[in-house]
Amino acid sequence: VQLQAFGGGLVQAGGFLRLSCAASGRTFSSYAMGWFRQAPGKEREFVAYISRSGGSTYYADSVKGRFTISRDNAKNTVYLQMNSLKPEDTAVYYCAASFTITTTRSDYVSWGQGTQVTVSS
Repeated sequence: VQLQAFGGGLVQAGGFLRLSCAASGRTFSSYAMGWFRQAPGKEREFVAYISRSGGSTYYADSVKGRFTISRDNAKNTVYLQMNSLKPEDTAVYYCAASFTITTTRSDYVSWGQGTQVTVSS
């Protein structure tokens, strides 16, 4: 599956953004989907995942209660709604596909190109 993430941008602290990740191919619903992020000079870190049906989600503690992951299998798209953004959320955000729900980066088999999110204070 090929993935393309978009929707990033510059936003003030306290603001919101919605990221989208569009998948090509007919097998999107066969994959669990995740979002990761990488800030300058830091390792890529897990943000959230969603199961194939959308019935199960999980979040990193740093975003819990502020971010929401969702998917629309009819549109082959996964979303990340980001509210109450903080300057420390500034990073390149990546969507990724996995055969199982997991927080482990190496379990993801396909990655989007990343979209930049910058939160100003």
